[in-house]
Amino acid sequence: MTDQQPAIRLTGLAKEFGAVTAVDHVDLEIAAGEFFSMLGPSGSGKTTVLRLIAGFEQPTAGTIELFGQDVTKKAPFDRDVNTVFQDYALFPHMSVLDNVAYGLRVRGIKRTERRDRAMAALAAVKLEQMAARKPSQLSGGQRQRVALARATVVQPKVLLLDEPLGALDLKLREQMQVELKQIQRDLGITFIFVTHDQEEALTLSDRVAVFNNGRIEQLGTPRDLYERPASRFVADFVGTSNLFDHERSDALMGRAGEHSIRPEKLTLSSAAASGAGERSAPGTLVESIYVGSGIRRVVDLDAGVRVTVLEPNDRSRAGDDDRGDRVHVVWHDGDVVALLPPGA
Repeated sequence: MTDQQPAIRLTGLAKEFGAVTAVDHVDLEIAAGEFFSMLGPSGSGKTTVLRLIAGFEQPTAGTIELFGQDVTKKAPFDRDVNTVFQDYALFPHMSVLDNVAYGLRVRGIKRTERRDRAMAALAAVKLEQMAARKPSQLSGGQRQRVALARATVVQPKVLLLDEPLGALDLKLREQMQVELKQIQRDLGITFIFVTHDQEEALTLSDRVAVFNNGRIEQLGTPRDLYERPASRFVADFVGTSNLFDHERSDALMGRAGEHSIRPEKLTLSSAAASGAGERSAPGTLVESIYVGSGIRRVVDLDAGVRVTVLEPNDRSRAGDDDRGDRVHVVWHDGDVVALLPPGA
């Protein structure tokens, strides 16, 4: 974090719904101009935190500051934030231009100025040529960009995005991830993005908070979370990991505690490891799965644990004709990650 005033500061933020604690005393700072993602499974608290920042819910405890100003008790329309929802909520009877200009009209901006600002917002998302169309005449990706233009035209300090790509098909979602990141850079607005899709969070974010049971399990850059997950939950939820309990960690690695290794950090060999800092374990190859860019190998180690090895799709190994072969799974000590126990 820099010395600049954070865009959002949450202090002891909590929200209870009856006997259910949805958000459990969260402390968090989000920098100005940051693309920040809140990642977690359903019920982890991420969406509730977003709604608390937006003012759609009132916290049971704690405070919310926007650029140093306490907005905890302020109504949504008195907070300099805007929200993009998954369903976009465009007005079907209005043109694209009128949809984008609606927030300016509500604020009493004169017709000429709001038209100019709405056209500029559409240009920022490369849709100015669609200004006269109705939402029903647009593709899903185009409607998503109109929703972004409508949310940003009022120049909020913070833009909240509640799984805005969730309704798109895979190919379009991947395309929109690139465009969304570019739009955020161009506008320089703080984006707070909620998703349950770990690949999406890693692709888009400057930093990510992984939520679990109403708390932040780990906070860091995408590389931090992927390369050095702090807990078993993060290692298992963010990407794919091979997890080793206390007994297997001790037997295979000579280490106490629980550990993880990413599949791409493992290799297969016909012989035991011999290099400096390397270890290996014998096992039987039970499955080879072609995944396009790579081949996923499933190996049952003699030590009683099943691991996944992700190999690049190149000419270094045969295809799928080696099930049942005896192999050695090889790894480097430096790629083993120690995991904190639950609640640590």
